[in-house]
Amino acid sequence: MKIAVWHNLPSGGGKRALYHHVKGLVERGHTVESWCPPTADQNYLPLSELITEHIVPLSWKPKSPKTALDRLVVDYQNTVDKLRAIDEHCHQCAEEINVAGFDILFANSCTFFRTTPIGKYAKIPKILYLQEPYRWLYEALPQLPWAALPLPKKAWWLSYTYSKQFLKDWLKVQGFRIQMREECLNAQEFDAILVNSLFSRESVLRAYGLDSKVCYLGIDAELFQPTRVSKEKFVVGLGGIYLGKGIERSIAALGKIPSNKRPDLIWIGNFADKKYQKEMEQTARAMGVNVTFKVRLTDTEVVDLLNRAIALIYTPRLEPFGFAPLEANACRTPVVAIAEGGVRETIKDGINGYLINDDDPVALGEAILKLLENQPLVQQMGETARQYVLENWTWDAAIDRLETHFYSLTEDSCAT
Repeated sequence: MKIAVWHNLPSGGGKRALYHHVKGLVERGHTVESWCPPTADQNYLPLSELITEHIVPLSWKPKSPKTALDRLVVDYQNTVDKLRAIDEHCHQCAEEINVAGFDILFANSCTFFRTTPIGKYAKIPKILYLQEPYRWLYEALPQLPWAALPLPKKAWWLSYTYSKQFLKDWLKVQGFRIQMREECLNAQEFDAILVNSLFSRESVLRAYGLDSKVCYLGIDAELFQPTRVSKEKFVVGLGGIYLGKGIERSIAALGKIPSNKRPDLIWIGNFADKKYQKEMEQTARAMGVNVTFKVRLTDTEVVDLLNRAIALIYTPRLEPFGFAPLEANACRTPVVAIAEGGVRETIKDGINGYLINDDDPVALGEAILKLLENQPLVQQMGETARQYVLENWTWDAAIDRLETHFYSLTEDSCAT
């Protein structure tokens, strides 16, 4: 097949998924080319190592408010300007793809809006791999953007400060409403939507009112493999250092383990929100937890830490899929996780890790302590976890699943 790819992905799990999808498709003899704006991360797992990637301009820059009026409208203006710019960008990409003889468009997410209008302009069969809807519009992270401002103590119409804040917030929310409308319309333009988990399928249905199909991802079991090093007295966390990864939940769990038995926490992130990282360091000190943050490690360094850790602790908020638990399992390292989001589809309680049914730091701590005090259990669970990954979660199997959807869509298109 001749496959056109579009994406606007930052570093992280979405880009990792796309890189391995493209790599697997190329290895199977498909011709693949990619289109993206300059805002996509070109350094993290660059597609240009595998295929030709077309960088198409995006005519948008965030506005810097200079006046009081600017400050009132800047959030709204930035949203509508980005929507306009991404529409123009996608139109240009689609025109280039339409005349180049591609069999299918394999669109991926956008760091700004998740879904984009490229499906509206593409004239070939088109499929969207949607890692997740734009979660901040639909989930409390830490609160829903639609919630009204708290009322002031005196009548709001008598408060100039509140009135100004009210107007700014109203305009900002109006921008979100426009974004939500456009994302729903954009999603409707695709012939099929693929998602990474049953949880994500439900999220798409809740957010966009659209059906989607689960096309599970995989992990690189040749990269993430046992190195036969000894386990050490620490647990590892893996994911961007920001609120969504729930690092405070991991710290709280370790804080419930007696101090003489408490393991260290090493957290690996591909990026860091410095303010949040500082807050987590302060929280850890207050609880007597020794935490070390490491950013942008090499794959070799990540694999080494996953092998040496007693366990991976996994506490993100509603993570749609999550590579980290399976990558740890591939290194024969058990996982202790909150049973929330997609991890319920990858970790089997008591088999390749432990799933805690709620955000209970005591229960999380007890599960970690159980592993700390039972090395034979860690070894047995790790062996089972590695075999489970090889049987169910390789990229080879993931490409099989993706190809099946591609062929089904193109055959249906030919039939009509």
